[in-house]
Amino acid sequence: MRSFAFNLAYWILSIGYGLTAAFAALIPGRDATAFVIRRYVHRMVQAMRLLAGIRIEVRGRDRLPTGAFIIASKHQSWGDGFATYDQFDDLAFVTGDHLEKFPLLGTVLKKLGAIVVNNCGGREARDSLKQSGATAHAEGRKILIYPEGNLAKTGEKFRYRSGVWHMYRDFDMPVVPLASNLGLFWPQEAYAKHPGTATLEFLDPIPTGLGKEAFLERLEAIVEARTAELIAEARGGPVIPNVRVLAPDEMAKQARAARA
Repeated sequence: MRSFAFNLAYWILSIGYGLTAAFAALIPGRDATAFVIRRYVHRMVQAMRLLAGIRIEVRGRDRLPTGAFIIASKHQSWGDGFATYDQFDDLAFVTGDHLEKFPLLGTVLKKLGAIVVNNCGGREARDSLKQSGATAHAEGRKILIYPEGNLAKTGEKFRYRSGVWHMYRDFDMPVVPLASNLGLFWPQEAYAKHPGTATLEFLDPIPTGLGKEAFLERLEAIVEARTAELIAEARGGPVIPNVRVLAPDEMAKQARAARA
């Protein structure tokens, strides 16, 4: 019943606030649309708590630097975005171009200043990150990105993509790693929800100046290690390192190669 109630609320809130945001996007400036989306996110987090029984505990806010920075987050749940966005007043975020396929959503994303990139990655995605990210950086906004580029199952991880490093280098901004075990309670995009207290933990910022390989290795090690610890803490069991698996695009590429 919890899952049914939450999923019903999810669609009611999404449709209602989505239409409201689309109308707000007709108003000059970003403030009206941003206000609607902040209310939508806040209501969704409330529904997670009241209907699905999923409470969000946030740790490490004292580690956040002042000014603009990049948040590089673990991504195990569709709820990650709601829970993280709810922590900030004005957050830019990187998302795949698949969301633009939904009616009116592309207009809302554009008005919000979201950084929309090609899901297939490559130079086109990097150029989009650079151009749209530069606008968010110039406005002094914080930027949320999921370095793996895909929703991972609990206990798994994907290759960390280089897009986050390009922003880190180009904008000379510190990166705050974010670990999470929300996937235990709202797995990926699953219908079933499991009550409990999920934890988001902001970790020590990675200072600017690192090379690509050193940065990505450090980011992955920090996020994956702490995520595994948070999962073990919630389960009351031993810490089990996350296992690297192929991302969907890597599997598709491998399948094409096998057929060739």
